[in-house]
Amino acid sequence: MDPVRVVSPKGRKVGEVVLDDSIFGVEPNIGLMHQVVNAQLAARRAGTHSTKGRAEVAGGGSKPWRQKGTGRARHGSIRSPQWRGGGAAHGPKPRDYRQRTPKKMKRLALAGALSDRARSGQIIVVDRWSFEGPRTRDAAAALDAIGATGKVLVVLGDDDADAQKSFRNLPPVHCLHVRELNTYDVLNSDVVVFTSDTLPTTGDEGGAGGGGDA
Repeated sequence: MDPVRVVSPKGRKVGEVVLDDSIFGVEPNIGLMHQVVNAQLAARRAGTHSTKGRAEVAGGGSKPWRQKGTGRARHGSIRSPQWRGGGAAHGPKPRDYRQRTPKKMKRLALAGALSDRARSGQIIVVDRWSFEGPRTRDAAAALDAIGATGKVLVVLGDDDADAQKSFRNLPPVHCLHVRELNTYDVLNSDVVVFTSDTLPTTGDEGGAGGGGDA
């Protein structure tokens, strides 16, 4: 793979880096990425939806009318599902939507997503973020200087607290810690911005481990 420019926050080239082929040079597996993204989105669901069944709705303790002789249909409770104010039939109950996704699948899906962005020239590597303090104006200027437009995913490290606070007020920017890097957020962005320290390589703990909700 061709080297990628390493730029300063002001957009000046300060070096080059060769992306790891095992992470940025694999053939994307569309089906695998779809499965992993579905698992991530399912894990984000609260699963707190709940309806009351006929046994949980208040009232309806007595039979509304006698069984025979009225000419009307027989009923045992006004809280049956067919009655207004009755219980819900087969309604949703709280549940856990999480799906088990093997770590190998998450790693391969993340590598496929990063490879797709790398082939499209949508990977930007910044030497380091040198903000003197949290300031949104400086963050916006830095994105303009490095050519990051559209929906931008900024991958940060442990020492990038000022950068995280600077970027978080920009609507098109989503910040992630490198250990939280995941398939969905990569695919949901137009540009992925790494620093030299957060650029994933083979063997990095969590660097390309496919973190996230799944």
